[in-house]
Amino acid sequence: MNRIDQRFAQLRASGRKGLIGYLTAGDPDLEVTGALVLEMARCGVDMVELGVPFSDPVADGPVIQAASARALKKGVTLEDVLALAGTLRARTGIPLLMMTYYNPIFAYGIPKFVKTALKSGIDGVVVPDLPLEESEELCQAMETAGIHFIYFLSPTSSAERIVETVKRARGFIYCVSVTGVTGAREAISELGRKLLNRVGGFTQLPLALGFGISSPEQLIALGDDGDAVIIGSAIVKLVEAGGTTEEIINRVGKFLNDFKFIESFRS
Repeated sequence: MNRIDQRFAQLRASGRKGLIGYLTAGDPDLEVTGALVLEMARCGVDMVELGVPFSDPVADGPVIQAASARALKKGVTLEDVLALAGTLRARTGIPLLMMTYYNPIFAYGIPKFVKTALKSGIDGVVVPDLPLEESEELCQAMETAGIHFIYFLSPTSSAERIVETVKRARGFIYCVSVTGVTGAREAISELGRKLLNRVGGFTQLPLALGFGISSPEQLIALGDDGDAVIIGSAIVKLVEAGGTTEEIINRVGKFLNDFKFIESFRS
């Protein structure tokens, strides 16, 4: 069974909401990214999403765009991130997702990408600029390998699109809480809550809410809506603050421990 499915089964059995953390791989460098993944696992984060730096990250807000630019200046590539995942897989059983735009996969080659991702222990792949209508080739190749292609739905998704998406979706559905780009926000979007309820009417798959999650208070505000939250820009901003590796790890660890404390209280 895919590790994503195992983790969500565990979460549902315990009545807990999952916490998925995002990192831009290679910011400030690959060694720190690896150390942060292990710290996130230690803090009780349920899954980690490794972002592949890309020159035109159209779905990402300024914080992740800047992190991607810094990693690209260091020369970080898709192949580097796959290699990092392989190193991490030997050290932790936490589900690993990869977030990448389609161009790096296309340039790398779909068969080679899927084969390497499987060998590296990747459990799911998020491709924000690959629409449902164009995803079949990559999706089928990944599913044959046992890797989940993670689909997006947004507040503007029609009922018809929701139906078509849930037919193909595996693992979980990434529900976008706003109609803009990624970025930390102060409150849960009412659009996001409505989306969770709409999509939940069509599928029993886990639903993860992303884009804008930045505080434990937002987790409380969600109540029983959704199965997980995805935290990206808020973590990347803590990494951007810099310092020694130990300082960065401690800063991110404290932030995530606050979330897990709330989750322990809820359960």
